[in-house]
Amino acid sequence: MMTDLPQIQAIEGACEACLQGKQHKKPFPSGTSWRAKAVLELIHTDVCGPMRTPSHEQNRYFILFIDDYSRMTWVYFMREKSEVFKVFKKFKNLVEKQSGRSIKVLRSYRGKEYNNSEFDKFCEEEGIEHQTTVSYNPQQNGVSERKNRTVMEMARSILQEKHLPKAF
Repeated sequence: MMTDLPQIQAIEGACEACLQGKQHKKPFPSGTSWRAKAVLELIHTDVCGPMRTPSHEQNRYFILFIDDYSRMTWVYFMREKSEVFKVFKKFKNLVEKQSGRSIKVLRSYRGKEYNNSEFDKFCEEEGIEHQTTVSYNPQQNGVSERKNRTVMEMARSILQEKHLPKAF
């Protein structure tokens, strides 16, 4: 046993530096978002990209549309983010004709590809409520963010299985 070490007195409570150093964001409350009760009642959407390597058709982005009720997912590939509006109209036409129902709510992030006068006017004319999430808060669009991750994991797994380079 060492006998020449100085005695250190214990500090009562926590020091200010310790408290500040251990701060973190509060967890995002679960169950704060409502779930759709029918097909096309709520559609989640998100754009992913740009990808480092373009596809054979020179696409660097993809957009997802997820039906909240069924979790059915549609993926469209795009060369530019500016194609979002055109792709959304194509998607809307397809799903509404196939299902005989109309999209009620579209939930997206606040990107300029979703938030512009042309997109807003179209949603208003079609009776679609366009919900946008708070900037820099991807938890509010968790369905889309998680699906993006799933799609990317699937793509990497396929490349790995076929022994293809990541840049294929």
